[in-house]
Amino acid sequence: MNEKHLFIETFGCQMNVNDSERIVTMLADLGYRPTTVPADADMILLNTCSVRGGAEEKVYKRLSHFRSLKKAHSGLILGVGGCVAQQEGDHLLQKFPFLDLVFGTHNLHLLPDMVRGAEKGERRCETAFIDNDQRLDLFPPVKGASRLSRFVTVMQGCDNFCSYCIVPYVRGREISRRAADILDEVRQLAAEGVQEVVLLGQNVNSYGLKSANEPTFAQLIRQVAGVEGIRRVRFTTSHPKDMSDELIACFADVPKLCGQVHLPAQSGSDVVLSRMNRGYSRAAYLDRIRALKAARPGIAITGDMIVGFPGESEADFEQTLTLMEEVRYADLFLFVYSARPGTKAAELPEELSREQKVERLERLLGLQRRITLEINRSYLGTLQELLVEGEGKRPGQVSGKAESGRIVNFPGDPALIGSFVTVRIVAAYQNSLLGELAQNP
Repeated sequence: MNEKHLFIETFGCQMNVNDSERIVTMLADLGYRPTTVPADADMILLNTCSVRGGAEEKVYKRLSHFRSLKKAHSGLILGVGGCVAQQEGDHLLQKFPFLDLVFGTHNLHLLPDMVRGAEKGERRCETAFIDNDQRLDLFPPVKGASRLSRFVTVMQGCDNFCSYCIVPYVRGREISRRAADILDEVRQLAAEGVQEVVLLGQNVNSYGLKSANEPTFAQLIRQVAGVEGIRRVRFTTSHPKDMSDELIACFADVPKLCGQVHLPAQSGSDVVLSRMNRGYSRAAYLDRIRALKAARPGIAITGDMIVGFPGESEADFEQTLTLMEEVRYADLFLFVYSARPGTKAAELPEELSREQKVERLERLLGLQRRITLEINRSYLGTLQELLVEGEGKRPGQVSGKAESGRIVNFPGDPALIGSFVTVRIVAAYQNSLLGELAQNP
């Protein structure tokens, strides 16, 4: 089989990153090997996200950019997958005559057959949702793992229908994988040298809630932590309303579960949270935060916040600022609200101008930068165990991830990559820490 080259550009969330890894696995059987150079590719796939505004335009620009490569390489296959593909479907094939493939979020399993057809000149679009029984058997494992940390999908879809969010419409309703399949995948990854797994889902802590014969998410974490060879377990993303006491208890008594949790609040105002259909109040969210901090002192909390949601007053915005001060997020992903067609929030009148939204965003960014730097400085002088994952920012450095998720660069031999080491933190910056190997940890 002649070796061909595949270039994948991935947009958006970790689910898409995981899907792209699975695409590489599936297409390897057809002779495709990954490349980082689009001009060298025999196939270019865009794995897209439609959660934020402007997603479609970004994909359109990339397709237009790759059109010249298509002209220069007549056999080049060009495809679009993911959420924009799910949303736009056949419209993409009509808008871009040089596009060969469009595959939705439920159709990765069809991709090898679609590629075989494209190699013969066939154009094809597959965006149909499939039923849950079929979906359970369509989680191909990632083979040839080379990284030390890997994503493992445990559930897909979302049933929450937050008023601003397109995910339930492009990813479908919630479905939990069989625990036995998840554990088989984790064991295989461990056998290949993976030492950290990140359990993945749109609303990961609702895992098992609709499956009478499957464990709860907390029970699944304990089972994954029991796999020999796995030294660290993380998970993302959580919904606050499903952050159960049972799950929080895992942070107290499962040592392999890292002291880091991503728990998006989206707003600090009860009025805005209600309009968002988030299903919890500010007080309920803070109750979960306090419980997490009690279970694992020093736990690093990250989150998401939306600024400028329809009807957000200055008082509502101030509530978000005070929530940030109270929670003290280690990192916070901040977004200006943009209407997504088909969502309930898109029907609400917007009272803020783009300039007002951006001004509020800058205030949030300024506050979060201060808090992040203060938290990073709190690590000065401490000992941190790192999983060394690669080379550092500067020559002679290697880089690792602490249990808290903090990135630490330190002087060291590349031979340390793949091992656990203990370092002492000697400097703190906005986005990283500097350490030195501890002689007597």
